[in-house]
Amino acid sequence: MSIGRRAHRPLIVLLAAVALLLGVGAVPAYAEPNEGGSKKLRDALEATAKAHIEAKRELDGSKKRQKRMATELAELESRLGELTALVGEVAAQSYRVGRLTPAAALLDSGTPEAFVQRAANLDMMAQRDGRRVRELADAREEARAAKLAINAEVREQTKQLAVMAKKKKEAEAALAAVSSGSSGGFSGGNSATARPAPRNSDGSLPSESCSVNDPTTSGCITPRTLHALQQTQAAGYKRHVSCFRSGGSGEHPKGRACDFSAATNGFEDRTATGGDKAYGDSLAAWHVRNADRLGVLYVIWFRQIWHPGVGWRAYSGSGSPAADHTNHVHLSML
Repeated sequence: MSIGRRAHRPLIVLLAAVALLLGVGAVPAYAEPNEGGSKKLRDALEATAKAHIEAKRELDGSKKRQKRMATELAELESRLGELTALVGEVAAQSYRVGRLTPAAALLDSGTPEAFVQRAANLDMMAQRDGRRVRELADAREEARAAKLAINAEVREQTKQLAVMAKKKKEAEAALAAVSSGSSGGFSGGNSATARPAPRNSDGSLPSESCSVNDPTTSGCITPRTLHALQQTQAAGYKRHVSCFRSGGSGEHPKGRACDFSAATNGFEDRTATGGDKAYGDSLAAWHVRNADRLGVLYVIWFRQIWHPGVGWRAYSGSGSPAADHTNHVHLSML
């Protein structure tokens, strides 16, 4: 070894020691190279999440339409009952006294004035009774159409439930690579509900690119990710966050993910305990409660992963706090 190299060794050791004392040597939250598992797993999770969310949107829309139609049908049936009674009165009267023909009514008039009045009354009665009969027929047709429409919505709901069940199985099969089964999830955080992310006119989430500045780094994120970040912070979760990351894989390079540190001073290479663990539990639970409003793809925290199609599942990383997500909450967006 040369004299120059021997002279540099103490300096290198000193720098390493200083770095360790300052925390530079601590493993950051993004140390895990395969955030959320392999690319195949992430693609499967994204595909099943989108299909699940779309099916749920269709299901919810169908339920709303069915509820509205049921209300309209109840009103129609009430009107149908009234009209049936009115037409029944006309029929009963005709049965009791016999049908009053126009000729008989007019011939029974004693004066010209009475003749004109009876003619006007006959015309009015004919119009009234004819209108009632027509209204009754129309109401019956509307009720029939409403019942058919409700039946169609029920079939649509059955279809969407089948899609959701299928996508759940597909998501569970994909998660088998990193999950050992269902888990209990987390609770806590009574913060206000998040404001919904912008959607298309049909209620679907728009396609977005990494197009807005990331306030946590010098990179970019999608508008929906920024919205989720802002809503999370507005709900009171204001500890250190890091979103965009150019290296590695997953949603971070796409601007569709953020890591929320559990510790108050930023990412630490240790498993969260005490208040830090409670903070992470509350944050993960809040993200899940607001997942539909925000457009969440999945959440990872403390060896568990949440997906909209399957709920909370056990999650296994490579053992480090960063890989097992025991020092930060990971949020991926659609």
